Amino acid sequence: MATVLDQIIDGVREDLAGRESRIPLERLRRQCDGLPAPRDAEALLRRPGLSVIAEVKRSSPSKGALSQIPDPAALASAYEAGGATAISVLTEERRFDGTLEDLDAVRAAVDIPVLRKDFMVTEYQVWEARARGADIILLIVAALTDEQLSTLMALAGTLGLTCLVEVHDEAETTRAVDLGATVIGVNNRNLKTLDVDTETFARLAPLIPETCVRVAESGVRGPEEARLFARAGADAILVGEALVIGGDPADGVRSMISAGTL
Repeated sequence: MATVLDQIIDGVREDLAGRESRIPLERLRRQCDGLPAPRDAEALLRRPGLSVIAEVKRSSPSKGALSQIPDPAALASAYEAGGATAISVLTEERRFDGTLEDLDAVRAAVDIPVLRKDFMVTEYQVWEARARGADIILLIVAALTDEQLSTLMALAGTLGLTCLVEVHDEAETTRAVDLGATVIGVNNRNLKTLDVDTETFARLAPLIPETCVRVAESGVRGPEEARLFARAGADAILVGEALVIGGDPADGVRSMISAGTL
């Protein structure tokens, strides 16, 4: 039986085929010529204190609609004002109601690194992220073979992009470390069942070398969770739902940074 992750990736591949037919890879690569160098997101995430990657997120498969977000640029600017280290932008259309145009809008509005958060399965998507001004891409270990992961990481490296390599269990964590990932996100949500277990980060963090940036993803409802993840070894947290429904995104970011700074 196909998992939720399998179903999402099937849809991603269908949508990707349409974009590739409209903009061939060679044309996309030419669009990257002359672009400013990507921001060094990894260096910023290594700064003292807890970093917040704040997310522009309209919907999710687990919760459905969260927020309409008519102005992604304004939301991203509020995150930046609150002290976010980076902005994550969902660009997956079917389950998250995201678009590449959201990425364009956010990139034009902020000076901090921007993460293209999607289900990356081909090199075309990496070039697409670079062409749209992203500084970080998400690579989900559960969605990729070792060969695919190595290939996408290598391409991202040549383009100057930071890779946030996402894991969910011990085996995936070992794979990410062995393949040389230096920014590793532990997703407390099981992408096959969509259940969240906030103990996942604490369980997997010891498997990630201290030389890596450790990012806790999913399950951050507020300052208390930010504090707990920081105490468990998180250098950064990725937060979407709590910020888009919380009312004051800048204050939400600010309070999480404060709570997580040991």
